Amino acid sequence: MKRILAIVSLLLAAVGCAAPPTNRESSAPANANVAKELKSTSRISDDEVANREKAVWDALKKKDYAAFGNMLTSDYLEVGNDAVYDKQSSLDVVKGLTITEATFSDWKVLPIDQDALVVTYKANAKGSFNGQELPSTASRASSAWVNRDGKWLAIYHQESEVKDSAPSPPPSVSKSPAKPTASPMGTPPETSSDAIANEKLIWDALKMKNSEAFAAFLAADSIEVEPDGIYDKAGSVKSISQVDFSKAALSEFKTVKFDNDASLVTYLVKIPGMAPDGERHSTIWVNRAGKWLALFHQGTPVVKAAAGAGKKPAK
Repeated sequence: MKRILAIVSLLLAAVGCAAPPTNRESSAPANANVAKELKSTSRISDDEVANREKAVWDALKKKDYAAFGNMLTSDYLEVGNDAVYDKQSSLDVVKGLTITEATFSDWKVLPIDQDALVVTYKANAKGSFNGQELPSTASRASSAWVNRDGKWLAIYHQESEVKDSAPSPPPSVSKSPAKPTASPMGTPPETSSDAIANEKLIWDALKMKNSEAFAAFLAADSIEVEPDGIYDKAGSVKSISQVDFSKAALSEFKTVKFDNDASLVTYLVKIPGMAPDGERHSTIWVNRAGKWLALFHQGTPVVKAAAGAGKKPAK
């Protein structure tokens, strides 16, 4: 949902987008407190997370598909710019990928709970896919890792093309942001372990420009991955007045359960006047003190592969 807002600045490359939120700083001390508390009980350090992520890329670079597969959960999902892949389809697709060089920067690790985390970073890979040279543009890559029977494995991956500055807003974006409504729906509905139902509640708030209700669904330490950076909760909330979400259509929902206290939902979003083929959005929901909250969000513009070009992997 957060990247829901990414619609504002990423929604897109194909269309030209809206001005991004300006608040990139942590807006609440709770953010640091929650992360500190979770990290104190984590079984894996930030450095180890980065090393594991690099190991995935190294396996692909070496075309060691067995090693690559061994680092993924059986229910792994990869959100590409053309489709959502499960573990087997990911293994099939990457065989057309040749990586000659890969560099990384801007690492950020966000604890989900004691047995899950999400890491986001900037990746720039050189090489080819099915004989065609990879784009030179860097991507903001994100992966979720979970502890399954004492072994940390990747369960989710997604990338979005980096945009250093936001282009002009499309027609559906207000040049003069509308004032968010107070709380027309009253007390926001209760969330549950049903990630799809939770996501629809967030979109109900977005369609009504209800910033209070929207904010109530976000964890204090929530982040949104934008093409031009990573935004905290305040930045996400601030930007919802910049887009008309009223006619947004959601479809193609898929979910994967991380553990009893966390799960991910990914789906397709189409908004008239914006990205013609829509965007693939993903949100990680986490149970914090008995309440399910959105912790992480990312969106990727859909890019249809040219005829005969084959499908392009996220990495």
